[in-house]
Amino acid sequence: MSARAFDAIIIGAGQAGPSLAGRLNDAGMRVAIIERHLVGGTCVNTGCKPTKTLVASAYAVHTARRGGDYGFAVEGPIQIDMPAVAARARKVILDSRAGNEAWLAGMARVELIRGHARFAGPNTVEVAGEQLTAPRIFINVGGRAVVPDMPGLGDVPVLTNTDMVALEVLPRHLVVVGGSYIGLEFAQMYRRFGAEVTIVERSDRLIAREDPDVSAEVRAILEREGITVRTGADCIGFARNGDEISVSVHCDGNSAPAIGSHVLMAVGRRPNTDDLGLDAAGIDVDARGYIAVDDRLQTNVPGVYALGDCNGRGAFTHTAYNDFEIVAANLLDGEDRRVTHRLTGYALYIDPPLGRIGMTEAEAARSGRRLLHAKRAMTRVGRAVEKAETQGFMKVIADADTRRILGAAILGTGGDEAIHGILDMMNADQPFDTLRWAVPIHPTVSELIPTVLLDLRPAT
Repeated sequence: MSARAFDAIIIGAGQAGPSLAGRLNDAGMRVAIIERHLVGGTCVNTGCKPTKTLVASAYAVHTARRGGDYGFAVEGPIQIDMPAVAARARKVILDSRAGNEAWLAGMARVELIRGHARFAGPNTVEVAGEQLTAPRIFINVGGRAVVPDMPGLGDVPVLTNTDMVALEVLPRHLVVVGGSYIGLEFAQMYRRFGAEVTIVERSDRLIAREDPDVSAEVRAILEREGITVRTGADCIGFARNGDEISVSVHCDGNSAPAIGSHVLMAVGRRPNTDDLGLDAAGIDVDARGYIAVDDRLQTNVPGVYALGDCNGRGAFTHTAYNDFEIVAANLLDGEDRRVTHRLTGYALYIDPPLGRIGMTEAEAARSGRRLLHAKRAMTRVGRAVEKAETQGFMKVIADADTRRILGAAILGTGGDEAIHGILDMMNADQPFDTLRWAVPIHPTVSELIPTVLLDLRPAT
């Protein structure tokens, strides 16, 4: 089989792939970008774009139901048109995907090839019945939902995040298996649409990577809306119950199962690396299938890089994009950017949202540093009071000796935006005293960040 030669091959058109193709194209390189399914990857098609669109619809419904809190009334019960809700999310997907495809089509030296790429050697890829070669290959294949082997799971229908964003019916009772970020977002939005919702979580608390006070407040927020939360689930199993699904929770024999019309499995993600022929190229993966990379995102095979969710160095759209930035800066701009330079922030998009950056309190305590701590309830944030959205709190952890912020959480209205003031401070590696004489805009959530920092006291 004769091979076509390119300057670079990109496998996967997710968040990092098209951006990298654009930079390489501008640098005069001939690039093949290969996509076997949908251009735009998880974010555009089954992740950020549609889910945050659905979250926005659910927020609008919830606000309408709270009309009395704002001085207005809506006659009769709120009517949910789930096909229209789904169509709105679908339009966002299609518009974004079409934009990505048009962008790629406008790159003079980039060829989009549809098909399933497999390595045939360290510098060779087979796709659509032909071989392609390039001195540099970039793997950007993303990940997918894990559907684990649980008792009875093969006997009942279950949904993943991919199915949920296309759902056009309102479940009578949605059972969400998994009490972490994806599961909680779907749990709240579907409760607001009108479904009964139960969350089943194996751990003793929700979002167990967060501090206990954050987990507890998130649970309280969800339970106030009528969501049932069942943690410490030590015997999760599935069985048919007529037309519905029985989800067992505990081993004691005395706890009733959750009976749902629909089950969402939200227990984690796995990389799409199992069918790429990585062994043919000699590319190393870890025990979970993530491609091993160095600090500059190169694999053990010279000239082969892995970007985005498939490398296990980040699980977000913004970290995937930063992977592109690191690789492009190092290869094209003569810089020395590294993954370990990155401070990873993220958000949980329940309402109110959780914005997070840096260490948790538990991580900071384990570091052995002398710590400073400050916390402020959202009931003491003017903007939250004015919006009648006072659930949650802001908190900051800092190093008492270096006076650098180590981590922060803003669980409250606007928390996903306000956290960037702290993220930027940490990224600039400035002492928190730098904000002492800042004059923030009033009224905002962000204006309380300097106040919180001035409240920092030794942790007890």
